[in-house]
Amino acid sequence: MLGTVFFLALRSIRRHMLRSFLTILGIVIGVSAVVTMVTLGRATTAAVQEQIAALGTNILQVRPGQGFGRGGGGPSPAPFDPADVTAIERQLAGVLAVAPQSQSTATAIYEGANWSTTINGTTAAYFEVQPWTLSAGRLFTSSEESAGKAVCILGATVETNLFRNGNAIGQRFRIGDVSCDVIGTLTRRGQAGFGGDQDDVVIMPIKTVQRRFTGSTDIRTILVGVDEAFSTQQVQASLTDLLRERRHIGAGEDDDFFIFDTKQISDTLTGTTTLLTQIVAAVAAISLVVGGIGIMNIMLVSVTERTREIGIRLAIGAVANEVLMQFLVESVVLSCIGGVIGLALAQIAIAVATPLMQVPWTFDIQINVIAFLISALIGVVFGYFPARRAANLNPIDALRHE
Repeated sequence: MLGTVFFLALRSIRRHMLRSFLTILGIVIGVSAVVTMVTLGRATTAAVQEQIAALGTNILQVRPGQGFGRGGGGPSPAPFDPADVTAIERQLAGVLAVAPQSQSTATAIYEGANWSTTINGTTAAYFEVQPWTLSAGRLFTSSEESAGKAVCILGATVETNLFRNGNAIGQRFRIGDVSCDVIGTLTRRGQAGFGGDQDDVVIMPIKTVQRRFTGSTDIRTILVGVDEAFSTQQVQASLTDLLRERRHIGAGEDDDFFIFDTKQISDTLTGTTTLLTQIVAAVAAISLVVGGIGIMNIMLVSVTERTREIGIRLAIGAVANEVLMQFLVESVVLSCIGGVIGLALAQIAIAVATPLMQVPWTFDIQINVIAFLISALIGVVFGYFPARRAANLNPIDALRHE
């Protein structure tokens, strides 16, 4: 019986192809929009998490000032000094490594090729704090750090633009007024979470940068790696107390430094992206409700057009449940066809959008199955009333219908 009902439903749909397509258009748009938005939202969340993870998830970044967009017209806060780094290393529990940073910019030149880049002066502890591995070569040694040797490790962007033959290790190039020996190259990281190319960098011993580029021992950033066994919030509180004491900040006075917890940033960005995805998906889901209303309207029209046919079926022995099942199956088939088309369009849209957004493409089986089941459920919910109306027709009145 079910096979016969399904066959009759397909025949009715095929008989009015244009009307059937227009009927399911709302379902198609709704399913494709929901699947596309949710998939792209999750891909964006994954990309953000990956970028934050590249910076490290248990890192505290300490900088002078009161944070972005804060402060006033007063004097700039004092930078940190090497004694602050030593104090953090020795006095705080839960600290794995501390990496000071002093930055500058300069133009690197090698055999006619030149590239303007960022110079990051730091210590070998930088590579303990951050999960950034070498693609070739080695890190600078403690003796090279203390002597301020002109040795450097290149980011992938600098390596590509300066050494086009791909053989940077052991080469010497000029950056600013300094001749530097390449001892290592870094694996590619890509774009940072807040924009900018993380690979566009030359890493040198901090004393080299301070002596040859900045001309001072000022430290603008301190990276603190936190042991996973300790809470970053607890270490951050201890770090705040230590720095307030060392910078002679009195009770009731605002900090003249700020601390970024990369884990908190990751959680905040992930939560924000997830919330925006849910809001957009909810708005897109309205199309599914509109599509369901369209199906109900067309099914009511279909019942009116086929009133005489329904009367004949009831007169020759068909029961009400069989008539109800016929129209209900027709409604569900329409919705399912719309769902399948919507899923196909969503995959096309995702395949086009992911390269443009520079996020990874993933096939999320869960959201696709859920979207299809919802489209079928809409067929049941919005098709039941017209089907019930057809099943309750009086055979005599139906046969009189013109």
